[in-house]
Amino acid sequence: MNHLGILAAILLPIIGGSLIPILPFTKRNHRLLYIETIVLLTSGIVWTLLLNGTTKVFHVVRFVHDLSISFHIDGMTMIFAGLISILWPIATLYAFEYMEHERRENYFFLFYTITYGITLGISFASDSLTMYFFYELLTLSTLPLVMHTLTKEAIHASRKYLYYSLGGAAFALIGIIFLIVYANTCDFIYGGVLSGVSFGERAWMIPWIYLLAFMGFGVKTAIWPLSSWLPKAGVAPTPVTALLHAVAVVNAGAFGIIRITYYSFGTEAVKGTWVQYVVMGLSMFTIVYGCSRAVKESHIKKRLAYSTVSNLSYILFGAAMMSPAGLTGALTHFVFHGFMKICSFLCAGSFMHQTEKKYVYEMDGMGRRMPLVFGCFFVSAAGLMGVPGFAGFISKWKLTEAAVESGFLLAYAGIGCLLLSALLTAIYMLNVVIQAFFPKENFDYGTIAKVTDPTWKMCLPLLFCASMTLILGLGSTPIVTFFENVAKGLL
Repeated sequence: MNHLGILAAILLPIIGGSLIPILPFTKRNHRLLYIETIVLLTSGIVWTLLLNGTTKVFHVVRFVHDLSISFHIDGMTMIFAGLISILWPIATLYAFEYMEHERRENYFFLFYTITYGITLGISFASDSLTMYFFYELLTLSTLPLVMHTLTKEAIHASRKYLYYSLGGAAFALIGIIFLIVYANTCDFIYGGVLSGVSFGERAWMIPWIYLLAFMGFGVKTAIWPLSSWLPKAGVAPTPVTALLHAVAVVNAGAFGIIRITYYSFGTEAVKGTWVQYVVMGLSMFTIVYGCSRAVKESHIKKRLAYSTVSNLSYILFGAAMMSPAGLTGALTHFVFHGFMKICSFLCAGSFMHQTEKKYVYEMDGMGRRMPLVFGCFFVSAAGLMGVPGFAGFISKWKLTEAAVESGFLLAYAGIGCLLLSALLTAIYMLNVVIQAFFPKENFDYGTIAKVTDPTWKMCLPLLFCASMTLILGLGSTPIVTFFENVAKGLL
C-alpha cells in the first residue's frame, strides 16, 4: 500500500498539473481551487506515508543488470519530502494573488504543479540513478518558470540556468557511473557502498570522482564559482524564486550532495583526504562570498539570492565535516533555512507586488504602510542572522558545535566564517528593516498613501513561515533529535 502511495504522491501533481491547460475552466477561481486541491491532496498523501515510517525499496521500472527506477522512505526522505509538502501548498496560495495580472497563468501553474511531483521523486529515490533521473527532470520543469516573463533578461537567465545545470548533471553522472562500475550498485546505503571494494592502484580515483560529483550537484546549491546563475534567476516571478530557487531546486542540490557523501561514496572513503579540505574550503569561501555580495546588492530579490548562495553553503559546510554531528547541523539548517528564506522572499515579493518597486532604497516608510509584510520580514531577518530564540540560531549553533567536536583545524576556521557571515547578514537584512520602519527625516508619507498590505492569500503564507521561524527556534528539541537519529543512520 505504501508503494502505491509513493507513486500517487509523485504522479498526482505531474498528471494533475499537465491537465491545467486542457480542462475547460469557466472561471479563474475554479482553476485555482483545482490547483490547490491537487497540491493539498499530494501533501496529505506524503504525510500519510511519512507518519507510517520507513519502507523497503520497491522497483517501478527495471533496466539492464540491476539498474532501475526505485523508491523508498528513509530518514532523509522524511526530511526533504516533509519540508516541501508543507511549503508547497502555502506558496501556491501566495501565487494565486501574485499571478493574478500576469500573462500565461495556465502554463505557469502547469509547470509549478508538475515540479512538485518531480521534487518528490528526488526525495523518494532509493538510489542515485533514480535521483539523477528526477534531478534532470527538475531542470527541465523549472526552466519555463525562470523564463516565464519572456523578457530578454529572463531568456538570458534561463539559458544560463540551463547550461550550468546540464553541465553539473554531466559531472554528477560521472560519479554515478563510477559507483555502478566499481560497487555494482547505486543504492543508497548509510555508510556508502564502496566499503569492501578493492581498488588497488586505482584508489587515487576516489577523491577525484567524488569531487566531480560534489561539484556536479553543487551547481544547484550555487557553490562558488558556479553560483552566478542563481541571482540571475531572480527575474522569475516571486513564487518561483521563493519556493523553487530558495527551497526546492537548491535544496535538491544539497540533498544530492548529502546522499552521495553519506549514502553512496561513504565518509570513510573520502574523509581525511585532500578532497575533504577542498570541498570544505569551497563551502567556507562561498559562505563569506554570498554575504559580501548581498551587502553590496540593492535589488531586493538579488540581495536575497546572494543570501541563499551563502546559506546553502552552511549546509555543505556541515556535510563536509563528514561526521554525524556535522550532518545533524547540515540537516537542521536544511530545514530551518527553508522556512526563513521563503518568508523573506515572499515578503520581498509582496512589496514588489503592492508597489511595483524592487530596490531597497525605495522602501522608505513602507513598514508603516505594510506592517504585516515588514514585520514578518524582520522575523526572517532575525532568524537568518542567528538571533537566539529564532530558528537560525539553532542551526548555526549545531554547525558550530559540530566544528568544535570534529577537532578539524579547517572546521575551526569555518566557525570564523559563520561569525563573519552573521555580521554581514545583520548588515544586509537589517538595512531593509531600518529603511522600511525608520525612513529619512521629513519623509513624505503622502507619496505612499495608497500602499497597503496584500490580501489574506499572500499574508497567510507570510504569517505561517514567520511563525515557524519562531516555533522552530523556541521548540527545536524534538526535530533536532530526529535529525540526530537520521545522521547516525538509525532512520
